[in-house]
Amino acid sequence: MTDFTHFPSAKPAVIPVSEILPWAVFAGLLSLLAIYFIGAEQGAVALFQGEFIHEFVHDGRHLLGFPCH
Repeated sequence: MTDFTHFPSAKPAVIPVSEILPWAVFAGLLSLLAIYFIGAEQGAVALFQGEFIHEFVHDGRHLLGFPCH
């Protein structure tokens, strides 16, 4: 006896660009902010006084290859 099993074909869900765009912009801005604080803060361009931010991201700065001293 032969049994035939029918598996419906899976179709990918269509996500409109209007739903993805705000999240993509948000992720891009967060990425730029993180790169600024890790790569440029307390260097030639500093928005905050003191060295708290420099010390907070110091290891990440070396891990990503940014020189700091």
